[in-house]
Amino acid sequence: MNREEIIQTINDFLVDEFEVDKSVIQPEANMKESLALDSLDYVDLVVIIESNFGVKLEGKDFQHIHTFNDLYDTVDQKFHAIA
Repeated sequence: MNREEIIQTINDFLVDEFEVDKSVIQPEANMKESLALDSLDYVDLVVIIESNFGVKLEGKDFQHIHTFNDLYDTVDQKFHAIA
């Protein structure tokens, strides 16, 4: 899976699972503010990412995720580390 496929998959499940308009998902936008995520939403997000990509995310991974681009980078790096 290449970066563009990872981005598309993430965007699709963000729209489906968190019921946000796709226009809200911009690479440099603040993810927490754009999605209005609470701590339970982050748990859901981790479960969805792990099941879609077969990667393991930890709390420390989210310390550096602020924008959608940060999320894409993290998932991309973890996915390719196991591939």
